[in-house]
Amino acid sequence: MNRRISFTLNGVPRDCETTTNTPLLFVLRNQLDQKATRLGCGHGQCGACTVIVDGKAVTSCDFPVSEADGKSIQTIEGLVASDHPLISAILKHQAGQCGFCLTGIIARAVSLIDQGASFNEIRNALDANLCRCGAHGRILAAINEVTS
Repeated sequence: MNRRISFTLNGVPRDCETTTNTPLLFVLRNQLDQKATRLGCGHGQCGACTVIVDGKAVTSCDFPVSEADGKSIQTIEGLVASDHPLISAILKHQAGQCGFCLTGIIARAVSLIDQGASFNEIRNALDANLCRCGAHGRILAAINEVTS
């Protein structure tokens, strides 16, 4: 059974009609054209689909859209548009390689930066985001620059 779900996406009120157990990721990508958030494992274990819901990082592939009702969601598209300092630092440090995992890493890091987490706390939390490229050191350098 479909249900209307309303939330704020990147500062703009949005709504959708879908089943309540549909993953937030599918609504973001397929209905709301937020294509930068990626589907990785589909089980909430790789972090590629991480977005920010009410200030906290969540894996959107296993987050039912019904739980987003009435909440504020930020995707990488919104973070880029908001000119968050981490975005500039990522670009400065050339911290992207393939980019598949990067949107989820940025979302998790931004949520923690905005909560006042230390560099070490953020570095440890990024264990939830799988990254196999050679840019991880540059990603950490960008985060360190913003948190210092």
